[in-house]
Amino acid sequence: MVLADERAGNRKALRIEEVAELSGAPKRFLEHILLDLKRAGLIGSRRGRKGGYELIKEPRHVSIAEILRLIDGPIAPLPCLSRRAYRPCEDCKDEKSCRVRAVFGGFYSAYILMIESLTLADLQQESQPLERFKLREVAVGE
Repeated sequence: MVLADERAGNRKALRIEEVAELSGAPKRFLEHILLDLKRAGLIGSRRGRKGGYELIKEPRHVSIAEILRLIDGPIAPLPCLSRRAYRPCEDCKDEKSCRVRAVFGGFYSAYILMIESLTLADLQQESQPLERFKLREVAVGE
């Protein structure tokens, strides 16, 4: 978000110390994340006096799911539900009849649709970007 905000404003590269200060994240933590984001082609780096990191991809083309996967790995609650890192569960005999998979699969499909549709641009523009997904509250007795 710090690099997306900088891209929208001054458009200058930020040193890792600046990103750490603005984000509140520890520098050592950011070093690994920024390298992963750079390898994925989301950010670039400049050397020299005005060097640092900058977002090189348009914020509207960067899904939150993509960032989460780069930082945390697969986001599926079970390995048998992952689209990018699928593997069968060790203790499962039959995925088609697995009740655990059925329960987790139901809410995971709704979650993944939501998280893949959100982009960095959404987070920049909206103070509460998840509000558009809020379900209508149903009154008791309805």
